[in-house]
Amino acid sequence: MSRDGARLVVGVDIGNSTTEACVALISDDRSTRWLGSGIAATSGVKGTPANVDGVAASIDQALARAGRRLGEVDVVLTNEATPVISGLAMETITETVVTESTMIGHDPRTPGGGGLGVGTTVGLHALAGCAVGDDVIVVVGVDEDFEDIADVLVTATRRGVAVHGAILGGDEAVLVANRLDTRLPIIDEVSLIDEVPLGMLTAVEVADPGRTIRTLSNSYGIATLFGLDAEQTAMIAPVARSLTGNRSAVVVRTPSGDVTDRHIPAGSVSLRGESLTLSVEVDAGAEKVMGSLARVQPLLDASGESGTNVGGMIAGVRDAMAELTGQNPGEIHIRDLLAVDTLVPTEVRGGLAHEVSREDAVLLAAMVRTSRGPMEQVASEVRRDLGARAGRAVDVEIGGVEAEMAVRGALTTPGTREPIVVLDLGGGSTDAAYSDRSDEVTSVHVAGAGDLVTTLIDAELGLDDKRVAEEIKRNPLAKVESFFHVRHEDGTAQFFSEPLSPELFARVVVLGEGGYVVVPGRHDLATVKRVRREAKRRVFCVNALRALEQIAPGGNIRQIEFVVLLGGSALDFEIPDMIADAVAGFGIVCGTGNVHAALGPRNAVASGLVSAHAARPGSVSAA
Repeated sequence: MSRDGARLVVGVDIGNSTTEACVALISDDRSTRWLGSGIAATSGVKGTPANVDGVAASIDQALARAGRRLGEVDVVLTNEATPVISGLAMETITETVVTESTMIGHDPRTPGGGGLGVGTTVGLHALAGCAVGDDVIVVVGVDEDFEDIADVLVTATRRGVAVHGAILGGDEAVLVANRLDTRLPIIDEVSLIDEVPLGMLTAVEVADPGRTIRTLSNSYGIATLFGLDAEQTAMIAPVARSLTGNRSAVVVRTPSGDVTDRHIPAGSVSLRGESLTLSVEVDAGAEKVMGSLARVQPLLDASGESGTNVGGMIAGVRDAMAELTGQNPGEIHIRDLLAVDTLVPTEVRGGLAHEVSREDAVLLAAMVRTSRGPMEQVASEVRRDLGARAGRAVDVEIGGVEAEMAVRGALTTPGTREPIVVLDLGGGSTDAAYSDRSDEVTSVHVAGAGDLVTTLIDAELGLDDKRVAEEIKRNPLAKVESFFHVRHEDGTAQFFSEPLSPELFARVVVLGEGGYVVVPGRHDLATVKRVRREAKRRVFCVNALRALEQIAPGGNIRQIEFVVLLGGSALDFEIPDMIADAVAGFGIVCGTGNVHAALGPRNAVASGLVSAHAARPGSVSAA
């Protein structure tokens, strides 16, 4: 019992990314006085015993702000946390080898010269042995001096050798091109220069500044240059696609063997509802998957075809949760899926510098609902940990379902009333709850939220760095146009009195809280911005609408008047506006919540747990 004679109660919301806590005093008359709040990173996977450290950290922070000690706490209330895991299931061409040839391409940052050249590859020092009229493409190692390279090429050309282009291991294409008598396409920065085969028919293309190649990015252009038939042309299509939008490229035809085309299929997913089971091919696209899901709702479970990407992903979700919770994999059920069409970079076999082709993929997020057992394990571990630190027993209860608790917290936002809908935008799931004037609450949980957006950004930009993808998701972009100014993504310029770091020059950067973060790769600002916004739209806007459809009275979204956005993703600089725009046509008042008129969209569930406890018959007198 608190020193004030009232019960000191702590509500704890365990989320996918963060764990939030609030401290309040509940008097005998059930009035509640809010004392403080805390937030910490969630430790482990949501809904597992590993959450204890995050729970303890958030409670300690909230108690410190409230000026209270752990030993004074009467009861700790946790949410009924549902774990959500997302994974990739994609249809891609992972290896492409054409009959009697392998096509390989490259796009350096600074090609030299221009035009299209076709010839047989020959080493720089073997050029002197070429006959007059020979059509050649010269291959140059990394140790050659640019002046020596230019001298050899000029000498061979004046002797009558038809030099049509060059492939350099170093980065001196422009320097070489400036010293030639004729304009040739020159490719440089070929990291695998020693693997470029000699004596093979090769095409090199360099476009003028500001333009892109036309022939080597066209499947039929490649077919024309190399004399390919229709079947071979179809097989090299990924190579042409991988070069689309490049300023330069080189394609080499080398002997290989028989046609081989290796890929792991996306496979089919089986969706089992209460009265209907449907199977849908994942590579049919996200629209087909989501259409089938709508037909079987409510979803009882989902399974993937064995030996396929989706089969492996869903099996991995079950196995991971079984290991974390100690349950049998058969007891773990997929209760919702979100499919999103995307493009992912796939490395082209035989590339000169690890070139990639952008392949169609379907990204799947699966929401796993386990039994109440795992959360009881969490409560037990929290009870043990807090008791050990407090020096006495601390009561820990599972206080309620997230969405229902979020409604109570959301109603402390000024300007709201029932009936009301809460959209809790978390890291792994989007939770929605509808409360009418009789306090009847209907809730739904749909898979996919902030973590899925990060995964989409990471996959589509080929970053292979979730930290940078997270920065891109959270913050605006800019292009560093000089050492003293940047151009923001809204077009405005910002000037500086001190020079920026040389490493930032001409790069796209994220305006992170800790300073500028460089976006890896060669993506321009418009592309990164488009990928970021489309990822958010395809996850949050789609999930907001399908969640509202499921909980609206009679399935009619127009029956909803107020929507309050909560959770970490509601703090995003553009997601709330995007969702508000998506629902504006239904006449809905939509905005970011402000719990207790002070905490913004945070702490709604934790506060709701405390409010629900105060309203529960016997909760105070039992003290």
